Amino acid sequence: MARTHGRGGAQGRKSNKKGMTKGTGGQRRRGLAGKGPTPKAEDRVYHAKHKAKLQRERRNSGRHQKETAEMVVGRNPVVECMHAKVPATSLYIVQGTRHDARLSEAVTMANTRNLPILEVPRHEMDQMTGNGMHQGIGLQIPPYKYAEVQDLIARAKESGEPGMFAILDNITDPRNLGAVIRSVAAFGGHGVIIPERRSASVTAVAWRTSAGTAARLPVARATNLTRTVQEFQKNGYQVVGLDAGGEHTLDTYDGGKDPVVIVIGSEGKGISRLVRENCDVIMSIPMAGQVESLNASVAAGAVLSEFARQRRVANSQES
Repeated sequence: MARTHGRGGAQGRKSNKKGMTKGTGGQRRRGLAGKGPTPKAEDRVYHAKHKAKLQRERRNSGRHQKETAEMVVGRNPVVECMHAKVPATSLYIVQGTRHDARLSEAVTMANTRNLPILEVPRHEMDQMTGNGMHQGIGLQIPPYKYAEVQDLIARAKESGEPGMFAILDNITDPRNLGAVIRSVAAFGGHGVIIPERRSASVTAVAWRTSAGTAARLPVARATNLTRTVQEFQKNGYQVVGLDAGGEHTLDTYDGGKDPVVIVIGSEGKGISRLVRENCDVIMSIPMAGQVESLNASVAAGAVLSEFARQRRVANSQES
């Protein structure tokens, strides 16, 4: 009589039978079932491309908010904007609003500029402005059309003059932006560059502070200031960062001959670390001992004025 080896005899031997076996509950069948098409990499929450997609959507969302039309309300602000020749698409007046000298002035200027004047019910103006503090008048301003950095460099080259630009880093006050635009235009500069994020943009406040020069001086918006600085350097520009404790001062640096970019940081934060590290020169402005720092627009005006003077001297010597 043959003996079986191992406990349980035939029951201990493994079966080579494929497919479902008794008692599996159909698990193998479910395991083999199709799960549909593989999701794209950017739709898989654990994938790096998904994170990049979210960052891109946040960035585009912020850009969209900045590029929507703006409504300036209040009689004095509206008149100031029209005096500064801020571009506008229409003037809104609430039906039944009492006329005074400022309202009449706004209507007269709108007619002179062939600007549409629209009368709307009060509740509609409340909805358009988000509050009832509009004083019965509103001026709609279209989004500012920003230039491209490469186009600014090309235009400066075509002018035959050494280019002079200002880059603003960490400047969030639109009045500072408007004042810098005005200074760059006044001292013969070719444009202003601001970052796309965490920066003041060209709004009605910046327009008014620039005293209308925002209509003549181009402003570009850059996604990455460090790369923008490097782009200027590739095109032969000296990049000068304004900061305390620099190796040069305004008295020792000659900005009258070569194309130059002046990087201006905020009074509190200064210039970002990576942008500072990519500057060719760090320059400070000599000041009396009791003054520690200058407002960004004041510092920009001082440097631009001195560089413009140096260029006039250089031109007179050549001629």
